[in-house]
Amino acid sequence: MTDDALLEQIEESTKAFSRHQAETLRSILQHQRGVHYLQRYLPDIGDRDIPIDAATFRRSVPLSCYDDYADYINQLADGHNYSDDQDPHHILSVDPLVCFFYSSGTSSMKPKLIPYFDSALSKAASQIAHQGSAAVLRRFFPPRPEVYKRLAFIYADNITTTKGGFKVMAASSFPLHSSSNANRSLFTSLASPLGVILGSNVEHQVYCHLLCGLRNSDSVDAIHAPYALGLIKALRVLESKWEQLCVDLEKGFLCAEIKDVQMRDSVVEVLGGPQSDMSNRFRLIFEKKDWSGILQKIFPNVRYIRCVTTGSMKQYYSKLNYYAGEVPLVGGDYFSSECCVAINLDIKQPPDQTRFVMLPTAAFFEFLPFGSTENNVVGEETVDISGVEVGKMYEVVVTTYRGFYRYRLGDIVRVAGFYNSSPLLEFVMLAPKTSYEIVTEGDLMAAMETFQLLLRNTMSMGMAIEIMEFTSSIDFGSTPKRLKIFIELKDCDTSLQNKLQESIVLLRECCSALEDGLGSIYKVQRNKSDISPLSVSILKCGSFDRLLKLAIENGTPASQYKAPKIIRNPSIVDVLEECVILKITVD
Repeated sequence: MTDDALLEQIEESTKAFSRHQAETLRSILQHQRGVHYLQRYLPDIGDRDIPIDAATFRRSVPLSCYDDYADYINQLADGHNYSDDQDPHHILSVDPLVCFFYSSGTSSMKPKLIPYFDSALSKAASQIAHQGSAAVLRRFFPPRPEVYKRLAFIYADNITTTKGGFKVMAASSFPLHSSSNANRSLFTSLASPLGVILGSNVEHQVYCHLLCGLRNSDSVDAIHAPYALGLIKALRVLESKWEQLCVDLEKGFLCAEIKDVQMRDSVVEVLGGPQSDMSNRFRLIFEKKDWSGILQKIFPNVRYIRCVTTGSMKQYYSKLNYYAGEVPLVGGDYFSSECCVAINLDIKQPPDQTRFVMLPTAAFFEFLPFGSTENNVVGEETVDISGVEVGKMYEVVVTTYRGFYRYRLGDIVRVAGFYNSSPLLEFVMLAPKTSYEIVTEGDLMAAMETFQLLLRNTMSMGMAIEIMEFTSSIDFGSTPKRLKIFIELKDCDTSLQNKLQESIVLLRECCSALEDGLGSIYKVQRNKSDISPLSVSILKCGSFDRLLKLAIENGTPASQYKAPKIIRNPSIVDVLEECVILKITVD
């Protein structure tokens, strides 16, 4: 199918959203008739003569979250695809189980297992989404045969195996481990060889991606990363390792720090021998230590930089713009491990103006109203497309082709309008996990944005103070409970630590302003003295890298990692407490 035909198909589907949604639900239920999960709530679903409409489905099947599937998923992972001998139905799906995908494990550092069933219906739906996304990109940036390389910071990640013999990996890694010719062809346009993508050490992989990118600098058409955070981390490595990168280019060989033989051999082949002239050219650029627009300076033919910059990734957008110069940053789509949700048809918009067009054939969607009430959720009754209101926020609920039924995706979106009859979504934040949470991810990020400006304006101290990363946690051991915010500053050496200590009064004023911006729920509880004054901890450099390593050790794929904004695992908080160099408690 041509790009024009594919985009026209998507266009037509958005004109009849309700009809396609009804057909999608009917198709899912018809295909999954008799699975054990649905039999619990729709005992007659196995009877093909009894139609199940959307109203009956929503009335009979309860809303669900991952915990409702955990036991079933564990059974599948152990190799049991049927409920029991007395009730020999497939557990979640009639389709064969292929493997499991890891979630990001953002707040707990322990990822969820998402079963991936071999569903022809799901493949067809996701193919439209993924191919449509590629068609949109080509519409903005038509292919150039002479400049075709992509510097992609992607990682195949380690594959684990369940007790039942099923492989577990990141969803983004699935094509990288496939042996099909179609997937292998993905590698021909990459600046980095397969040996780097399949490596086992993320820090070394980032370094090798950068080195291969520099070697192919004139041929790099685009720079890709799954998330903005991954690209920011790579550019920080460039800032700190540029001298060694130039040495490796000059010698045509890798530094001794890289031990992986396959990675070393594949990179040496890309280098193609000593590159003295190229090394000198880059050294002249890097020696100036002017990192503004650095990507444009070292990749003269790059046309765009693509990564997810919405949601929790929004905080990195301005820094990416700083590195990018005039090279446009283009956004990603709204795809989850469970299913595709919406596509970005206007990829050049900044994150605060990004709108995703929902795909009515990707899954059956419901919307759970969400608002800033005492427990955040307005009600437990979902609405369908006919009930959504422009400007209101909702948690997305999906019924998929791959075994999730009325599943709360955990994402809060705002309906910004309609594209034809399809909702236009703004991604707002991850949903709070419980009613006990006193700040949302959105509250925290907005407050921290203001806090960063205050630090720059109030405490310049002759140097720029830049927040590298931040997170929060509720200390229930304090009486009353207390919100803790952990912050890592750039280049927080002894000199900066001393200046912070000397300016503790000003710093406390900034922290007080930070507390004032933490949202309505926090303010109400603070005014009622239901929570203690805010605690802000400054961490030593590299503290969040420790969280990354810990997450990877616990199974989170490097390509999926997103630094948590709200930590709910006390052991992770303990790791950060060990890194505190300065603690401020608001008066």
